Amino acid sequence: MRSPRFWLVLLLLISTAFILQSRGDADRIPASQPLSQMPERFGDWTAQDIPLSDDTLAVLGKGDFLNRVYASQPTTVGSPVTKAPITLFIGYFASQRTGQTMHSPQNCLPGAGWTFDSQRYTSLKDINGKQYNVGEYVISNGDIKQFVIYWYQAHGRSIPNEYKAKLYMVTDAIRTNRTDGALVRVITQVLPSESLDSARDRATLFTQQMAPNLPRFIPD
Repeated sequence: MRSPRFWLVLLLLISTAFILQSRGDADRIPASQPLSQMPERFGDWTAQDIPLSDDTLAVLGKGDFLNRVYASQPTTVGSPVTKAPITLFIGYFASQRTGQTMHSPQNCLPGAGWTFDSQRYTSLKDINGKQYNVGEYVISNGDIKQFVIYWYQAHGRSIPNEYKAKLYMVTDAIRTNRTDGALVRVITQVLPSESLDSARDRATLFTQQMAPNLPRFIPD
């Protein structure tokens, strides 16, 4: 409770609850496709759905969730698979008015035993040239190291900072009566035989191929 971060988050939550309550209980929710219709193949990456546990779903709350592992297929018969798989998680909340909000990776990953080795904000362009503002983490758990790309997506914006995402949500609730939004997270393991730059390039390339599909599931 002595942390300024704690009081800032508390103030944001209280302000958000007050403003959203004063606007009424009904959000304007635009039409979107279910996340289950996300393509199962990007380039040589093929997907396998990983069901979320009941405990995880209880924490996440009411929303639409995608949790998949995309594995790289050999380009020729008999070729070994040398790329680490990509884990894609998307959590879309049609309304955040009743306390169902996007969870920051900084909150959920440490609870699973991961520590943060580094963090930075940057940008990338998808294969159609659209720019996304994203966050990058390098996390570790024992001898295992992973590279993470994440951002909050709402109303055509990509925001890597959770506080800015909440502020935009409040202003959009006032202006447009919309509180919908999503968290997008891409993770790949840094293999012992590869460099961090190699893992970053793999996660970035996958994200560039996947991102053009997002407006179908996360309305602008």
